Amino acid sequence: MIVAMQDTATEEQIQHVIEHLVRMGFSVHRTTGERQTVLAAVGARIDFDIRNLEVLNGVQQVHRISEPYKLAGRGFRPDGTVIEFSNGLKIGADEVVVMAGPCSVESREQLFTVAELISKAGARVLRGGAFKPRSSPYSFQGMGEQGLKLLREAGDRFNMLVISEVMEISQIPLMLPYVDILQVGARNMQNFNLLRELGKVKKPVLLKRGIAATLEELLLSAEYIMAGGNYDVILCERGIRTFETYTRNTLDISAIPIIKKLSHLPMTSDPSHGTGRRDKVAPMARASVAAGADALLIEVHHDPDKALSDGAQSLFPEQFRTLMDELRMIAPAVHRKIA
Repeated sequence: MIVAMQDTATEEQIQHVIEHLVRMGFSVHRTTGERQTVLAAVGARIDFDIRNLEVLNGVQQVHRISEPYKLAGRGFRPDGTVIEFSNGLKIGADEVVVMAGPCSVESREQLFTVAELISKAGARVLRGGAFKPRSSPYSFQGMGEQGLKLLREAGDRFNMLVISEVMEISQIPLMLPYVDILQVGARNMQNFNLLRELGKVKKPVLLKRGIAATLEELLLSAEYIMAGGNYDVILCERGIRTFETYTRNTLDISAIPIIKKLSHLPMTSDPSHGTGRRDKVAPMARASVAAGADALLIEVHHDPDKALSDGAQSLFPEQFRTLMDELRMIAPAVHRKIA
């Protein structure tokens, strides 16, 4: 960490900052120029807030050199993390994995109809919500355990893995027998108690970026899971809230290559939640693959106009088939292929 003192900082103020750094566990190296003193603080401690230094008298700027996330950072695994499943599917390798399915499990007929169609088109992971976090308490909240049973049955029938969202700690034991990947939604990205518990689980966790979260905050949330011993974390860009109202969210495509530089963890894109509009899902999915996404999370419904949740952002099956064909053409241009 670098602490740049003001030109007018007194020796007393400089010594006070040095003493403060030493109390925090840093060793301090001082450089004094013609007009300014710079303090280089070296130490292993990462759980500090630079604002505690910025408010000290005489301090001009504070720059963090090492990042606060150690396990999630690229330096922990420079070659990248590849998550491999029992059926041989890999996320984070050369192949781009497509996860697809309805926003929520509504019925057996609905789920099995969609699962069969997307599996034939090339989806490798079946997504669907058994527990649905909704903005309104009067909206459809999901089928619960019955929905999980249907997801597992459909996944086995059509040879797909299963991913579903976990909303609270009490749901983890219930979900483990049914799902292959536990999804943490945007609303729970900073539910640190939930993240700690997921660190004890021996199944991959897909962690979505919060609607107003920075990339550093996303990686720090991943750090919570990894600090518990679960290194199989998949990150997901699902759109952030901006001043734009045309789309449901603003899908931050730039987050994909940035995360690939900062972290070794696989990176996923969710263009369905990222745009909230069916006609914008395919362009953003194509852009995500071009930007380096390791996987896509796409909502598909056989009759989206009658869907109980998020029908406006769900693709028709024929749109999904067309998108898969397009992705198979785009992926080789960035030295990838569709799984």
